[in-house]
Formats: sequence, C-alpha cells, structure tokens
Amino acid sequence: MIGDAVTLALFTKFLSQRLDRLVIDETDLAGRLDIQLQWTPDIGENPADLGGNTIPPADPSRESIFAAIPAQLGLKLKPARSPVEVLVIDHVEQPTAN
Repeated sequence: MIGDAVTLALFTKFLSQRLDRLVIDETDLAGRLDIQLQWTPDIGENPADLGGNTIPPADPSRESIFAAIPAQLGLKLKPARSPVEVLVIDHVEQPTAN
C-alpha cells in the first residue's frame, strides 16, 4: 500500500475495510501522512481495498499487517471494546397504494 498525503481517518477506514473490524484513531495526530506499507495478507483478510484492487499473491517473506503497522509506520494497534452505533430494522412492509 502506498498513499501520499493520507489522513489517519482515511487510513483507519482502509484498515477497517481490510480487516473487517472497526479501527478507531486514538493518536490525536493531525495532518496528512505519506504511507508505504508492505505485508502478507492473513487468511480471512478482506481482499478488496479502497481502489478495488485484489490482493497480490502472498509473499511469505513479508510480515502480517499487525506486525507491519508498528514496524513500518510506528503506529500501534491494540484490541479494545468500544460502543458502536447500530441501526436496527425490526419490521419491513411493502408500501400500500394510496
């Protein structure tokens, strides 16, 4: 992944989609970052990225995304629980003709 002038909001959105779990930015860092990140996708990692590209063949010499982020970007991912807004639809009906 290569990104020029990427906000952490966009990067966390990318990670959330890639990892199929919510990633929250708690760094308080502002501005834009140039990001270059190389990793080997884990089994179950979402293959679609923001550009619609698919995952290239696995390279066993590269680390997992969880090891690559701290090693290559200096950012730390930590598991946590947090309240999340959820929309619940409990009933649906066909519209009636007026």
